[in-house]
Amino acid sequence: MEQRNNVTEFVLLGLTQSPEGQKALFVVFLFIYIVTMMGNLLIVVTVMVSPTLDAPMYFFLGYLSFMDAVYSTTITPNMIIELVDEKKTISFQACMSQLFMEHLFGGAEILLLVVMAYDRYVAICKPLHYLTIMNQRVCILLLLLTWVGGFLHAVVHLLFALNLPFCGPNIIDHFVCDMYPLLKLACIDTYVIGLTVVANDGAICVAIFVLLLISYGVILHSLKNLSQEGKRKALSTCGSHITVVVLFFVPCIFIYVRPPSTLPIDKSLTVFYTVITPMLNPLIYTLRNGEMKSAMKKLWTRIRK
Repeated sequence: MEQRNNVTEFVLLGLTQSPEGQKALFVVFLFIYIVTMMGNLLIVVTVMVSPTLDAPMYFFLGYLSFMDAVYSTTITPNMIIELVDEKKTISFQACMSQLFMEHLFGGAEILLLVVMAYDRYVAICKPLHYLTIMNQRVCILLLLLTWVGGFLHAVVHLLFALNLPFCGPNIIDHFVCDMYPLLKLACIDTYVIGLTVVANDGAICVAIFVLLLISYGVILHSLKNLSQEGKRKALSTCGSHITVVVLFFVPCIFIYVRPPSTLPIDKSLTVFYTVITPMLNPLIYTLRNGEMKSAMKKLWTRIRK
């Protein structure tokens, strides 16, 4: 007999059931969200209006900040509302939309980090051919590939989720709609689908993380051919990139590279890479980048005049 989907909405339990804890988290996450939006949008505007930031690295950095702002917006506002709203429900359609958007921007951001690593490799290892290799056409093509890859990644999740039958329980012990909590509610054996999710998320995360670490290892090894000033700038830039890569990938790997299941720590790790990391990225990239700080100062001076 065919399983039917009798669920029209889900109940999200959120991070805590304590009223005092919810009030405190509301203030904390509202502050984090405001800082995240201001920091990332500041980088986007600075890259757009500053003629000195016309290098491919800043083109990609601007889009990374844009992705971080939208990625955070797909999750954080809903989480903030749930902390103060007595009715902590999300419709089936809204849940599927959130799942799709979360993996669209998350997948695109992962691929963009790969592109940014390639950009640094060409800039440091092939400096004389950098502007020829990383011309405007190539940069736009690479950016489009990140969006296509993120879209395909998200579509796979959405198709799996839409075909899951939910015929009873609708309480999700999480603050966001994601595959593992949804698999737990499905009224069929989800073992095979769970392994597919592990392959789609976990294996890809590990493979790309290892690839990025190797690429940055090659870049750092090649620094011996640069001057002291060149080494300093390259180490500063690569250090920022490596920090962002580690902050994003380590929690993802812990969550997705294991048999399909949900653990209490999953919510904290999800907060880290969906809420905290988008806030930290602007700080990491601007504090270690003299050109970006100089461009922001000039922009602030122009605004004040």
